[in-house]
Amino acid sequence: MIFYHLSISANPRQGFSNASRFRNSKTSGLDSTDPRSPNLHRFSVAYFTFCAAGLLLLAFGYWGAWISHPAAGLAILGIDLAEYVKFVPEVAAAQSPLKREVFFAPLLSLAVGLILLGTSQRPQLPLWLRIVLIALAIPTALAMLPPAWTPGLLRTPEFRKQVIYIVLILLSAALSPLLFRYLPDWLRGIFFVLAGLLPLQALLAFQSLLPALEKLYAGPLQPSPSFYLVPIGSLALVIGGALLLLAGWQLRRRPVVR
Repeated sequence: MIFYHLSISANPRQGFSNASRFRNSKTSGLDSTDPRSPNLHRFSVAYFTFCAAGLLLLAFGYWGAWISHPAAGLAILGIDLAEYVKFVPEVAAAQSPLKREVFFAPLLSLAVGLILLGTSQRPQLPLWLRIVLIALAIPTALAMLPPAWTPGLLRTPEFRKQVIYIVLILLSAALSPLLFRYLPDWLRGIFFVLAGLLPLQALLAFQSLLPALEKLYAGPLQPSPSFYLVPIGSLALVIGGALLLLAGWQLRRRPVVR
């Protein structure tokens, strides 16, 4: 079973098994009497809270309207931008250097973050929650598929990059037990920081696209509130990743000798 190894440290009824205790004692060198344990727990809980909130904000922001309009058909959702931008005259005529794939960045960040959070070693999570987090990364990745696709269409150069993204995410989800067991927290923290920075390119691209959209709408446009949820969520991921790095620093710090 794909989540077998996750259950070693995530069983909500039995807690850590003897094997898990032995492995954690080797990797962390901590026990309940270690003076670093309370700080490590606080960092771990804070990291999980910030990252979970960041992923939630990313999801609401990306599936929300980035351009609101009284007519529902004229509202532009963040998830639609990768396809919508192809029909903007400046982009279609290659007058703008904007690449449509840039608008997949928040989705990629969300999928990667779900897998990283679902395979976290700290704090201890129940198995069902790990399964839910990792499973959610799969439809998140598949949301990068074009609206009407065929296997032949996906092999064309236009869609090659997003297909690569999807395959990498699905492969990471399949290898989640290995990520849980072998990915160190300090490296996980770096990945979270990078995942938090990833959506910024989509936000900047959207700002550069606004003048062209204003021509289409024949009036000034402002990003809707959903747009601003994405940078807030990105910041939360960066903070969460930094806290996880601090937790790793706590592990390397020697106990105070009294």
